[in-house]
Amino acid sequence: MKGALTRFRIMAWVVGVMLLLLTLVAMPMKYFGHNDLGVALIAPAHGWLFVVYLGALADLARRVSWPVTRILLVAIAGTVPFLSFVMERQVRQWVQIPEETSPVSAG
Repeated sequence: MKGALTRFRIMAWVVGVMLLLLTLVAMPMKYFGHNDLGVALIAPAHGWLFVVYLGALADLARRVSWPVTRILLVAIAGTVPFLSFVMERQVRQWVQIPEETSPVSAG
């Protein structure tokens, strides 16, 4: 389960950063600067990365047996700027994997 959580966390950050780039850089560049290059590059990348995010979410949700409402809430968070970062932190709290501790050698 730790691997599924790590994959989800990475994808939440990647999707969040791409969404911020799209909304704070590419969209203003398109509408104020009349340059479509940013949207043409970032929008498809964000779209495909969002699909990977949904896959990572599905894997994690299956392992921890979340209800459909929680899954939908986390999925929608990937479409709202800044919310994927907040939800990533919330998901960490919901999952709560105990830290692995190594025994201390009495040497």
